[in-house]
Amino acid sequence: RHVNDALDECDLLINIGARFDDRATGRIDGFAPNAKIVHVDIDPAEIGKNVRTDVPVVGDAAHVLRLLTPEVEPGNYAEWRGWIESRRNRQLTAALENRPEWPEPYTIVRAIAEASDGQAIVTTDVGQHQMWTAQFFGFDFPNRWLTSGGLGTMGFGLPSAIGAQIGAPEAEVWAVVGDGGFQMSLPELATARQEKLNINIAVINNGYLGMVRQWQDLFHQKNYSEVEISCPDLALLAEAYGITGITVRTDAEIRPAVDRARATPGPVLIDFVIEPEANVYPIVPPGASNSEMMYDQRFQDTE
Repeated sequence: RHVNDALDECDLLINIGARFDDRATGRIDGFAPNAKIVHVDIDPAEIGKNVRTDVPVVGDAAHVLRLLTPEVEPGNYAEWRGWIESRRNRQLTAALENRPEWPEPYTIVRAIAEASDGQAIVTTDVGQHQMWTAQFFGFDFPNRWLTSGGLGTMGFGLPSAIGAQIGAPEAEVWAVVGDGGFQMSLPELATARQEKLNINIAVINNGYLGMVRQWQDLFHQKNYSEVEISCPDLALLAEAYGITGITVRTDAEIRPAVDRARATPGPVLIDFVIEPEANVYPIVPPGASNSEMMYDQRFQDTE
């Protein structure tokens, strides 16, 4: 949310190598309405294709940055950064102060972030859990976030965690996945077990293809179609592979489970059973601008 607010208020937007797709812009005529836009891209066809560009720059991003960086004069942006950070922190604070007895996704993500001091490499599939992870982990260190963005690649989380652990064997690695996407790549549990990889798998289990269900709930009059999914007992499934399996059903069990996973050698799977109809917010309705986000009604005091 704080990012969308910043885009709505900024007076200069510099885009380096991104394509201004609809996942980022919302309704185009409402995107960054107060900003002069500088767009750097190696492909001239991308510049001005979706969003008006005031300063087009065609070139390789690294080369352009090397040329431009010496020309930038230091400035004092403390007030602007403070405004953005305050909006980020208000949502997080309100979320953590409204904790129910069952596991809330943002509480799960924060527990992983705090236990690892934000140093863990985190991978995800795609869907609600991806949004919760992006919003609440923090990611204050570089090269810690492996996700496929808007490509929609369900099943990406576990295989990419395996790659991350092999590539950085000393790193703490967490795969935060949904129960739907996880079942698309769960045979890779055998790979993780065989290679004795120190991977922690956090399954955000709501019994649905959550993002699709949320859209059908909010924008299609609850006309649900092909979103409820069956799922085995994931802790028992992990044990069948010779992997430590943990089931979490209450808020109080979250941090002990995270700590146990971190202290256990080899792969560990935690099945976080959450409220089935939990929604991720903010969300931009179809055809709306980013400034027309929908919020969780519980957190309206963050306005």
